[in-house]
Amino acid sequence: MRKRLKVITSIFLVALSAGCIAEDYDFTPPSVTLSSPDSSQSEKLTEANIKWTGENNKLEEKRIDDVLSYANEQEQLTFQPGQKIDLLFDSEDFMVEDLEAALWKDGTEQELPLDKQRSFTFPEEKGTYILVVELDADSGLAQYVGNIEIK
Repeated sequence: MRKRLKVITSIFLVALSAGCIAEDYDFTPPSVTLSSPDSSQSEKLTEANIKWTGENNKLEEKRIDDVLSYANEQEQLTFQPGQKIDLLFDSEDFMVEDLEAALWKDGTEQELPLDKQRSFTFPEEKGTYILVVELDADSGLAQYVGNIEIK
């Protein structure tokens, strides 16, 4: 009986160890999606400036000099006035140190306060905006943009 218990325990430990070894981590900057909890609408933001340490400490960099012009060139994403939005990452194999979101309209920046669930609310004022999301993580910095139409 004792020998059987050792064999079963050994098999269980080997199976458990194999599961840990097979885990796959994503070391690239995450994709960011805007998702509305009130509807099935979700829209992906575009990567802008990136300085991210990836697998084997390889640095991934992307530099956009004029972020607002770059964002304005992107496909327009349409949302409703006052619509609540969740910021979702496709992976989170990093620790978020800071996360900020802001809207730009006619050269003026309006910060969007994020709650603990990483949600914010679009303004009631209709119009075209540029959304800039900045992620500061233990793996580096990533910036995302969206061309937003609120109507």
